[in-house]
Amino acid sequence: MIKKIAWDTFKNTGDINTFLELKQIENIENNIKEIEDIQKITNMNVSKNQTQNQIEDKKIGL
Repeated sequence: MIKKIAWDTFKNTGDINTFLELKQIENIENNIKEIEDIQKITNMNVSKNQTQNQIEDKKIGL
């Protein structure tokens, strides 16, 4: 919503500051996506390691 408001304001006024704010919002959104992707990968790796540890524990009788 903020992004749309900033874009509409820039289109109507041509104010470069509004455009720069729009770019900052886009960068923040992209950074959030990257962080979420990293968290998903990390969670998958943790789950995989936990499963491997459980298999190893069963092999040695723990």
